[in-house]
Amino acid sequence: MSRENGRSEVGVEASGTGEQLALIREAVREKKADRAKPRTWRGAELAAELPVARVLVDKGLVHLDRYFDYAVPAAMDAEAQPGVRVRVRFGAGEKGGRREGGKLVSGFIVERVAESEYRGVLAPLAQVLSPERVLSPELLGLCRAVADRYAGTLADVVQLAVPPRRARAEAKPSPPLLAPNAPPEVGSWARYGAGAGFLSALTRGDAPRAVWTALPGSTWPQELARAAAAALAGGRGALVVVPDGRAAARVDEALGELIGEGRHVLLTADAGPEERYRRWLAVSRGSVRAVIGTRAAMFAPVADLGLVALWDDGDSSHSDPHAPQPHAREVLIQRSVNERAGFLLGGLSCTVEAAQLVETGWARPLTAEREQVRAAAPLVRTIGEGDEARDAAARAARLPSMAWQVVRDGLTRGPVLVQVPRRGYAPRLACERCRTPARCRACAGPLEAQEAGALACAWCGRAEPDWHCGECGGARLRAQIVGARRTAEELGRAFPAVPVRTSGRDHVLTTVPGAPALVVSTPGAEPVAEGDGYAAALLLDGWALLGRPDLRAGEEALRRWLGAAALVRGQAAGGTVAVIAEPTLRPVQALVRWDPVGHAVRELAERAELGFPPVSRMASVAGRGEDVAELLRTAELPSGAEVLGPVPLPVPDAGRPRRPGDPPPGEEWERALVRVRPGQGAALAAALKAARAARLVKREGEAVRVRIDPPDLG
Repeated sequence: MSRENGRSEVGVEASGTGEQLALIREAVREKKADRAKPRTWRGAELAAELPVARVLVDKGLVHLDRYFDYAVPAAMDAEAQPGVRVRVRFGAGEKGGRREGGKLVSGFIVERVAESEYRGVLAPLAQVLSPERVLSPELLGLCRAVADRYAGTLADVVQLAVPPRRARAEAKPSPPLLAPNAPPEVGSWARYGAGAGFLSALTRGDAPRAVWTALPGSTWPQELARAAAAALAGGRGALVVVPDGRAAARVDEALGELIGEGRHVLLTADAGPEERYRRWLAVSRGSVRAVIGTRAAMFAPVADLGLVALWDDGDSSHSDPHAPQPHAREVLIQRSVNERAGFLLGGLSCTVEAAQLVETGWARPLTAEREQVRAAAPLVRTIGEGDEARDAAARAARLPSMAWQVVRDGLTRGPVLVQVPRRGYAPRLACERCRTPARCRACAGPLEAQEAGALACAWCGRAEPDWHCGECGGARLRAQIVGARRTAEELGRAFPAVPVRTSGRDHVLTTVPGAPALVVSTPGAEPVAEGDGYAAALLLDGWALLGRPDLRAGEEALRRWLGAAALVRGQAAGGTVAVIAEPTLRPVQALVRWDPVGHAVRELAERAELGFPPVSRMASVAGRGEDVAELLRTAELPSGAEVLGPVPLPVPDAGRPRRPGDPPPGEEWERALVRVRPGQGAALAAALKAARAARLVKREGEAVRVRIDPPDLG
């Protein structure tokens, strides 16, 4: 029942004649229709059909995470289509029957409709920046799903997904789509039991899902390329995401050799903004159906997607530092489900999340037989802290005698890789007797030493005045080794006749010659040795990796060790790896056996027992203490949600570049963790997002940062 001028239609029907009733009803309908028409400034002529544009405004504020309606002038009717970029006046007020003021901001048209639910005066679109439809409905849906999962805003995710416009690139046409390539040969995929079947399923157009544990060696770029070529041969698209530009270049070269030029593009920052946008447009326009790229390529709008592949999902580069900080693995899983595409998660190591995908049955394992692993992997030798250098040159280089011998023997046959952990890792406390990490009895978070030597949990803040080791009963703690002890200068003095090359953050080498040399590298920057690979590798200061105050310390140490050891020749060719770490620790034993899957499965079982992610879902809430407490008080958290903390966040070191999540200079922040059961992740994200929005609307307190599934839990 509707009302006009205070009278209901039912009342009119009771007192008037049928002819009067019909006239009144017609007037009511005309008035409603007139009211639904968008009124705009100065009586400008509007588009004849669908005169209202729903616009996603480029404002990443959580309380503005919705669409806004604008009138479409007739002059813009042809170009103002869903998916194009526009400029609109935002924040305008209504005065004297028309809209005034407001700043010009960018946005995207997501829909054209006939009527607006807004009953005031609609401002018109100010400008159509380009007729290029860069935000497709599929990409918009993916961005919405990612924003909801990570308690973020749609505008922030779209900003990650759609690169900035370059007019010159848009003005150039993209080349025509080439015919599909021929199916690739199985090649080195034959070493994996189900490898040939996986490629065949992709070529048939099926959507197989696999977690692939790659064999050591330098063939993984060719294997990724063959998987992409198999999807292309079936007439569908392929998307391969890798951690860095060096890895992308290797896969790009391998795929080019398989399918030729013109069928794929490389999306990395090295190409430059305009060239990268030109390549992205070729994908968006359907001219190219295969993409190889780094993290930002996870949103690449590949048409008819048949395969999404991610290499080395444990690498921190896959986690975007910009709000809402999505992880490439979760985005590609979402794309695989939405677009019914095949899924391949590969790496030399295996993360706990990858193991969970297999355990739940969502994906199947893709591994080689143990005989293949033993043939491809080098010999791994462990060297404990108690081993001392008896040789004078070994003492000069501060190397245990066994490590010295491995390096000296390796240099007679080729280059030797020396992996040195980065400086600056904070120490984790562990039992002095058995080296078991010290954890809180309430929430199993890591213990930290406070002032005056007192112990407290880094998660929930609970004090532990009488700690005892749960494994051996010991009561004494130790701090793990911090930073790298051996340097390139020390090794150079110990081996004066051998050239020393370094690869690290400031200067990363891609390859090194196969001649004898010492190659000192930080984790992740190891160059590939030409020829058969390195003759040997030395992994220094294992405690610097294992002692990080991070839930993933063991997993990350093993991942980095495997990445370096995989560059060494197989055992049959004399390849040897020496790791300086406590031999009895689980990650070290997993390296010796070359068993990353077994390590991940055991880690997953322990996390399930303790309620750690990924078995549970967790959110980090950081800000000023009073703001964190108020947000958690007002948020309608799911039933059974457990709040850990808050605890103070460490103040960043002076002179260190600020990282995402660091407190503003001069402010003391606290962090609380909210843990929920499996299946409650979406409700947790929605509750925290709604609470943040309510605080912004009421302008209460300062902003609070929320991160879903933070990867850096201590």
